[in-house]
Amino acid sequence: MDTITLRPTNLLDVWDAEPKTARKTAPVLEKAPASRHVDPIAAPQAQAGSALSEGKTSTMSSERDIDHELVLRVQRGDKKAFELLVAKYHRKIARLLSRMIRDQAEIEDVSQEAFIKAYRALPSFRGESAFYTWLYRIAINTAKNYLASLGRRPVLSTEYEDEDGETLDTAAQLPDMNTPETEMMNRQIVDTVNQAVEALPEELRTAITLREMEGLSYEDIAAVMNCPIGTVRSRIFRAREAIAVQLKPLIESAGKDRRW
Repeated sequence: MDTITLRPTNLLDVWDAEPKTARKTAPVLEKAPASRHVDPIAAPQAQAGSALSEGKTSTMSSERDIDHELVLRVQRGDKKAFELLVAKYHRKIARLLSRMIRDQAEIEDVSQEAFIKAYRALPSFRGESAFYTWLYRIAINTAKNYLASLGRRPVLSTEYEDEDGETLDTAAQLPDMNTPETEMMNRQIVDTVNQAVEALPEELRTAITLREMEGLSYEDIAAVMNCPIGTVRSRIFRAREAIAVQLKPLIESAGKDRRW
């Protein structure tokens, strides 16, 4: 796959370059040097990150406002603004792709390609959806195309950081005891959920991943998947039902073996 190396603090020379075929090192986020100049974008971004006391909706609105301003900067030719977007979303995109691709080097390659596609498509971005949902859609489609070119289907990795996302609430149904038996049961549940999600049709698998593991709203998932909210709700419901069927024997077994 054609890739180039992205370094969010030094991108100015690579955006318009022709892709190279050789795989290069992973993107490195370098700490920017201290400066007395207060960036009108960086300052509100830091404030938004600390505004949890004002509610998640308020913080999300601030984040979208920041993204909107950065996008406008990029569309006016400010490549540095896109470096800020890369720095902000690089980790989230890599984490999203890890749900579909296991190999870390491939994740890095696909992530780079997704950001390059996003940069080249930004002039036509009209802001009808949030920037991050638009970016997620590009990343997912890039991963799908990459895997299709290799004759592979996406896989789900359960080794993820639960950052601002939801999780399938199965542990609460198990005995609250830190025993080897309970730990083994938890591992079995993780494996069962993993297998159940991997067995889902692609559209159900993507919807449940975005909801349960990325924590996106139904509206955002609809934007990412380019479908009505009702379709998103239906896909998530069907995915949860399929997973529940596979989990039921384990949950029932845990209940029978509960020790008091």
